[in-house]
Amino acid sequence: MDYYETLGVSKNASDQEIKTAYRKQALKWHPDRNKSTDAADKFKEINKAFEVLSNPQKKQMYDQYGEAAFQRGGPGASPGGAGEQYYQQGPFKVYTNFGGEGNPFENIDFGGFSDPFEIFEQFFGFQSPFGGRRRQQRRDVYEATLTFEEAVNGVKKDVVVKGETKTIKIPAGVDEGMRIRFSDFDLLLHVKPHAYFKRQGQDVYFEKEISYSLAVLGGAVEVPTVNGMVKLKVRPGTQSGTTVRLRGQGVPHPQSYNKGDQYVVFKINTPSRVSSKAKRILEELETEI
Repeated sequence: MDYYETLGVSKNASDQEIKTAYRKQALKWHPDRNKSTDAADKFKEINKAFEVLSNPQKKQMYDQYGEAAFQRGGPGASPGGAGEQYYQQGPFKVYTNFGGEGNPFENIDFGGFSDPFEIFEQFFGFQSPFGGRRRQQRRDVYEATLTFEEAVNGVKKDVVVKGETKTIKIPAGVDEGMRIRFSDFDLLLHVKPHAYFKRQGQDVYFEKEISYSLAVLGGAVEVPTVNGMVKLKVRPGTQSGTTVRLRGQGVPHPQSYNKGDQYVVFKINTPSRVSSKAKRILEELETEI
């Protein structure tokens, strides 16, 4: 199934275009309104497509891997099979062990997508515009706040759920606003910003100041990454704003072994004051250029 074709939008459609297309298709094929035999299946496909394309992270996964990204056994599946953690971001399912003994998958729904009526009713304010089915109860939502490092590397967090403290293993690579869905509640994640790393999806950006002489002559500098320090070559004649890509030095994808990249942006540190000697050298350099 092509999610873009299902909604009737192009691959470069804006968020608003995706929402407008979903509204039109969902109202057309809602089983309370459309009595054709294939209405229910079509309605399910429409909501599945919207659930993916309306979320930037899931849309990125779909563009990269296709529909297989959201199926067990695909790129998002746990490589070890039963007994290991299985995670899918957003409203998708998370399979985890709360720290107790036994099978961590016990009594867990292995369905990959949310209830299509739930998506529809959330979009229209938790009620059907046709006066049909309504949700009798909203899911409980709990929250957890992570540091930047915890979100990148994964962490175990104690969360009070319905009066009981549960230790929840949060996979590496989660981001601000992601939800982990359990059988009877959702965990909404918040991530504190980092002092100098800037994150965009699974990519990380870092600004590195270098001296004017290093920019002109070239050399090497050490820069931090989420995986530790690395030595980076500075080419002679480097301009301010030059960006270097470090492949695989970004944030892990929660649904696969892939990682994003880190981008180092060089900024030339221009001193506000220079000595008389430095001024003479710069003036001589100016005549040589």
